[in-house]
Amino acid sequence: MQFADRLQPLQSNVFADMDNAKSRVKAAGIPIIDLSLGSSDLPTDTFILEAIAAALNDPKTHGYSLFGSTLDFREAVAAWIKQRFDIEVDPETEVLPLIGSQEGTAHLPLALLNPKDFALLQDPGYPSHYGGIHLAGGQIYGMPLLAENNFLPIFADIPSAVLAQSKMMVLSYPHNPTTAIASLEFLQSAVTFCQAHNLTLVHDFPYLDLVFDGSHPPSVLQADRDRQISIEFFTMSKSYNMGGFRVGFAVGNRELIKALRQIKAAVDFNQYQGIMRGAIKALAGDRASIDHVVTTFQERRDVMIAALKAIGWEIPTPVATMYLWAKLPDRYAHDSVKFCLDLINATGVALSPGSGFGKHGEGYVRFALVYPPTILQEAAIKIGKFLCHSALR
Repeated sequence: MQFADRLQPLQSNVFADMDNAKSRVKAAGIPIIDLSLGSSDLPTDTFILEAIAAALNDPKTHGYSLFGSTLDFREAVAAWIKQRFDIEVDPETEVLPLIGSQEGTAHLPLALLNPKDFALLQDPGYPSHYGGIHLAGGQIYGMPLLAENNFLPIFADIPSAVLAQSKMMVLSYPHNPTTAIASLEFLQSAVTFCQAHNLTLVHDFPYLDLVFDGSHPPSVLQADRDRQISIEFFTMSKSYNMGGFRVGFAVGNRELIKALRQIKAAVDFNQYQGIMRGAIKALAGDRASIDHVVTTFQERRDVMIAALKAIGWEIPTPVATMYLWAKLPDRYAHDSVKFCLDLINATGVALSPGSGFGKHGEGYVRFALVYPPTILQEAAIKIGKFLCHSALR
């Protein structure tokens, strides 16, 4: 049996290796504390579930959900954008529902790239961004995100030969995995750079609410208010704990929305209309449920930072996201996969190796704070014992 060449770059996946390791450890009877996946353990709020449940008995929701049937949702998105960022968008031409934002970020390259065109991606960055480029037959230039630059790319360092073949730049702040944030001034500089080099600017914005200490991350729509070159992706998964419901949306330049809609039309319809009714309720609701999510993850952040410090592993305190981005001890500084495999085999604690997010992620691991504080403290104690034992070997 023969398969397409485009599958080749998708076969090497350190997260698949970690999943295999978790399965082996679980089969051996070792309890797992899985801090490797950014899937919230918090429940979807009751008022959202009630709206979804009420739709089940409405036969009008039982059929295919085409674009025209999503107008209520698109209008809710437009109202939310106006309330949140004071920007007017057209729900008919500048908003597109998605089956999770990952659908959009993975499909957009099919609309923008010809084979061998470059996309400028963050390194380290979210793996789905890389996968979409590979499926489109594009080439990837990884913009290094380094601690000394606050995990922001330096646009001037991008080679001119790469820029000449580039069609798009993908950014995402607050950033997964580094937890970095970007200022409005930085996003404005990205817009200016992309305009100068005829690039589409893509901003993935899943963690806009998961920020602590009162900070408010900017939208790329505020940096490109006329939406000349930009498209932004949003999800209900993080702010509203709706990951399993797969609700996202894109907002931006109408030509980009039209192109993505064309790709989407060839691949799928929309999700069940009852789910969209729940999403509408969420977008129209107050911030009480979001504030609970933020408070919960801020408490977990503080507990885990303190617990790791107690075992001798000091980590900068992030101001956003549900993660910690931790530089590895010297013994494992050049092999994050080995560290994670050794750790889970010895303790049952699973982390994400930094190399899985790109070559500049090597030397780091990512903690997903998806357990209550007591379990996070238990994980830190197990990690401490592992580090002591490995130092003696």
